[in-house]
Amino acid sequence: MPLLSLNHIAEKGRLAPLSAGVASGCWLHLVGPNGAGKSTLLTRISGMSEGPGDVCLAGKSVSAWSGPELGMLRSWLPQQQVPPFAMPVWHYLLLHAHGAPLEKLAPIIDALWLADKLPRQVAHLSGGEWQRVRLAAVIAQIHPDINPAGRLLLLDEPVNSLDVTQQSALTHLLNELAQKGVAIIMSSHDLNYSLGHAHQVWLMLKGNVVAQGSASEVLTPENLHSVYALPFRRLDVDNHKVLICS
Repeated sequence: MPLLSLNHIAEKGRLAPLSAGVASGCWLHLVGPNGAGKSTLLTRISGMSEGPGDVCLAGKSVSAWSGPELGMLRSWLPQQQVPPFAMPVWHYLLLHAHGAPLEKLAPIIDALWLADKLPRQVAHLSGGEWQRVRLAAVIAQIHPDINPAGRLLLLDEPVNSLDVTQQSALTHLLNELAQKGVAIIMSSHDLNYSLGHAHQVWLMLKGNVVAQGSASEVLTPENLHSVYALPFRRLDVDNHKVLICS
């Protein structure tokens, strides 16, 4: 049985009926143009919206889990979130740590270069700093070393506002989570990032999943042309596949 099962879920005008499963340890990327339904799908999986069909997590409908239970099983990073008023970074992180001491979060804090930000007020952070704090919080919430019940991480465009070095650090953390059995579902507009890192890709257009499979199977010039209406080429550069829009 997959960790996550989607059974005929839909949202009128935004998401066509979809049935699929996601296994533990899978890093799934949702790819497609703006308005394809990626955020709608993530919000539905998170349990933050309702509609036809059923989302099952760890063998039980998401709607049947209590709020605290769901918070132990999954964490969710939406695209936009206003920083809380007058709260230091360390306090914000501890709100997601299920009672663990701040020292337990040190590997995540250090990986995302947040140690010097801990005493600062979240409302005074730059966009990139706030994004890293948010990422550290949701990773801590379901990291098996902090919360053994953690199973699923949902991320809506997590690499926004991150530079190349910070993206690399995030990638390392996400790979580590997948190796520990946490399933990760994220939306992405960076086709080459998805081609290089995703275990699975769902290519979306107008609320439909039009292709799904491995990154190499899905992110082909033909599939991408059908979704973006642009010509693509896939090249081999230093033993790495690279997509270019030509």
